[in-house]
Amino acid sequence: MTRILFLCHGNICRSPMAEFVMRDLVRRKGLSNQIETASAALHRDALGWPPHEGTRKKLAQQGIYTDGKVAVLACRQDYDKYDYLIGMDRENLSDMHRLFGEDRAGKIHLLLDFTDHPRDVADPWYTDDFDATWQDVNEGCAALLTHILAK
Repeated sequence: MTRILFLCHGNICRSPMAEFVMRDLVRRKGLSNQIETASAALHRDALGWPPHEGTRKKLAQQGIYTDGKVAVLACRQDYDKYDYLIGMDRENLSDMHRLFGEDRAGKIHLLLDFTDHPRDVADPWYTDDFDATWQDVNEGCAALLTHILAK
């Protein structure tokens, strides 16, 4: 079983979008028994909140639902629990290194680093542009899945 944890600041916009997009990709490829996804926050701001309304709406347009998901906090033990720890931007990456310490197993990555155009995932918290985030997350999840399947 390959386990992926998507991380962002509050676990209400980008990381839950990535969690559910990847889960849907995995399901459609018949790999649900091989790849597990989750998401978590790197800060306490929104703990217990459901995904942002914009994230829920964007996912629902694609028939993807986040029922039951609430923001949870990442912890140091997640390093041993997951095979991939995937941040959305460079600030997340810095927070991940602070939380998890030395990346001795090479598990810490940015989502779009798996693509041909590495960059930060657009943050809709500041722009309210969930379309841009959707495009980035889809591109990144598809590339990450390709990477995992090639191993």
